[in-house]
Order: sequence, then structure tokens, then C-alpha cells
Amino acid sequence: MDTDQAMSGIWYVLALVLVGSALIARRRPLGGILRMAGLWIFIFAVLLMLFKAGERAGLFSSRMQGEHEASISRKGRGDAHPELPVARTEGQALRVPINSDGHYWVEGMVNGTPVRFLIDSGASVTALSVDSARQAGLNVDPGRGVSMLTANGKIQAQRSTIATLTIGPIRSSDLDIVVSSAFGDVNVIGMNMLSRLKSWGVQNGEMVLTP
Repeated sequence: MDTDQAMSGIWYVLALVLVGSALIARRRPLGGILRMAGLWIFIFAVLLMLFKAGERAGLFSSRMQGEHEASISRKGRGDAHPELPVARTEGQALRVPINSDGHYWVEGMVNGTPVRFLIDSGASVTALSVDSARQAGLNVDPGRGVSMLTANGKIQAQRSTIATLTIGPIRSSDLDIVVSSAFGDVNVIGMNMLSRLKSWGVQNGEMVLTP
């Protein structure tokens, strides 16, 4: 017998004792006693259901609070981004496995600062989030603004230049990029970077980049 069943049994016993005592004290006819007993049992049943509902609400609230605190803890440990499949160097080429989301992600270095990139052949230019550009110490000139048409509509971005972009064995210098808050926390390697490679393409589920 678990705790809930024990509590329910105690409630019912107390209900019967109280009802029986009250009815015996009043010495009512049998019909009146039965009606009164039914009324008291109904009242105690409602109270018991309310008590259990309150317990469940408390447990649910505690569980949600625990999940919220765990989420904050994960973010505090730097787990906001899940681990990526490890890219590997084969000869001079870099082989990037496909991620569980169906895209190709790679860890790179912008002016020596670690940056995670999405490889997107549909993007004409390499793009950085505002945070990534700031961490890499890029100079973003507000006067060099540009309007861009993306899958999410028209956005405003600023132009900048990366002195060195390194991805595994691949190194590129003086790469033009755009920076915008509209990108959220996503950084993209676009065609202006891919076009500098000797070759790029998908082989056996891997993106193969050859400098």
C-alpha cells in the first residue's frame, strides 16, 4: 500500500467515524440517517479530491522548477549548443559529417576566436552574428550598411572583413562578411568562402572541402 492509498483510507475512516457519531447523537430515523450519511460521505470525498489535486499541483510545480533550474545550469556550463559530429582531415581535405538536424556545421576560428558555422551554399556571403563579431574583435562600420533579402525577408546588415578564417586545414584571408542581429546566434559560411576552395561537395553524407 502506497502513501496515497493510506491517506485515502484514513480520510474514509475519519469520515465514517464522524458521520456515525453525529447521527447516533441525534438519534434520527433510519431514512434520515442514511441521507445524512450520504451527504457527509460526499462532502469528505470532495475534500479528499481537492487535497489530492493540491498535492499534484505542488509536485508539478516542483518538477517544472527543477527542469527550469537544470536548463539554467546547462546554459551556465556552455551547453546552449549541442556537440557536433567531429570533422576530420583526410589528406588536404576537410570532411564534415552531417548533423542530426540535416545540416553541416563546423567549428572554425575567426581571427583566432572559436566560432561555430553553418555551411550554406545557398548564402551568397559569409555572415556573423553580432556576438560572434564582437568576440572576434571585428570592426563593423554602421555607415557600410546593406539591405539583404533572406528566407525570412528583407534585413539590414553591416559590412566587415575577417583578417583570417580557419576551418581545419583551410585558411582564408581578407574575407568580406556581413553582420546583423537578424542572424540571431547563427554564423554562416557562404559562397564567397566556398568559391575560394579547389572543390567542395557532398560525398557519402559528408561535406568535403578541399583547399
